[in-house]
Amino acid sequence: MIFHIIGIGNKTPDFTTEQQQSILDTCVFSGGRRHYELVKDYLPKNHQWIAIQSPMSQVFEVYEKAAVPIIVFASGNPLFYGFSNTLKNKYPDAKIITTPYFSSIQLLANAMHLNSNQLETVSVHGRSWKALDTILIQQKESIGVLTDAEKTPATIAKRLLEYGYDNYKIIVGEDIEGEQEKFQKLSLLEASTMKFHSLNCVILKKTAHRQIDFGIKDADFKGLPGRPKMITKMPIRLTTLHYLDILTVDIVWDIGFCTGSVSIEAKLKNPDIAVVAFEKRPECEAIMIENQKCFGVPGIQVVMGDFFEHDLTQFAKPEAIFIGGHGGRLEELFLKITPVLQLETCIVINAVKESSVQAFKAGCNKIGYTVVEESILSFDKYNPITLLKAIKLRSKTK
Repeated sequence: MIFHIIGIGNKTPDFTTEQQQSILDTCVFSGGRRHYELVKDYLPKNHQWIAIQSPMSQVFEVYEKAAVPIIVFASGNPLFYGFSNTLKNKYPDAKIITTPYFSSIQLLANAMHLNSNQLETVSVHGRSWKALDTILIQQKESIGVLTDAEKTPATIAKRLLEYGYDNYKIIVGEDIEGEQEKFQKLSLLEASTMKFHSLNCVILKKTAHRQIDFGIKDADFKGLPGRPKMITKMPIRLTTLHYLDILTVDIVWDIGFCTGSVSIEAKLKNPDIAVVAFEKRPECEAIMIENQKCFGVPGIQVVMGDFFEHDLTQFAKPEAIFIGGHGGRLEELFLKITPVLQLETCIVINAVKESSVQAFKAGCNKIGYTVVEESILSFDKYNPITLLKAIKLRSKTK
């Protein structure tokens, strides 16, 4: 299969002589409805147009039946969160020739005379919030965001305000190169109540750095009413994150999250990780959400209910598991998590009672895990805590 991908702007294209000849020599073309309106006058009389629309599986079927080179018109730079990458993923052996145009983010930055050296761009177009959440926690100086019909500039502004990132201004470009082209520098509060043209993109500019302690003070977390000591203490928490290898794993489970302190610190230390946090006590959900917003940590997957009643196969398999609570059923918990364990998955617990230490070791024996680290830490007047880390040792080959 052969695809020629031509990036175009939001206006009548100014094709080169070579491109015009290539278009005249081709009979099959593809792109969105808007693209067709922009290029139709350049196409040969008896052309076939394959509209790019959902479901994409049907579009691909037509491509495969065409059996001739196809010219595809795409917005901006098709190699930048664009259709060239989609085709490369679908047809890795196809010949794909891309001629890019400016991306919408580039056009916005150029129009506003912005220094693009520090500009980092993410897309929430048809995607989750994860990429934006990650880069926000990192507090990058300049963030370009490709939007969609649901994740609009107003929605993005509201999300930043919800998690305390009022240290950003928002620049919105609407209908760039179109008849209703408009550029605005706004506060997040202003943008959060406005409506914008459906074709838009934004750049977030940091105005000040939001300071969050490397180890958050225990008293700064909202805790369980009447039980202020029900939290993994800060020095223990940071050591726990070390045991979990939090900087190198991609997915961590926090079983029995309570206030969410471990999940929140984990995400702050490694914004790229996916955190799945489980808790049985209903009141802890609101506490977790309030703490997330307080410390600017969106993107934690909160799962409420009895851990032993969940179908764990519906969640991403963990590379690290922290057992913050087990309801006295620790050995049973090991058997529960066995189906989702991977070769590299480590399991960590902070045990106050000796019985929990022994139950952890017994659970490890049942599933073939070995305790590889064990430390006893004392903090202020609190009871000593035993930290244990277990992994599955690889068998030695003869």
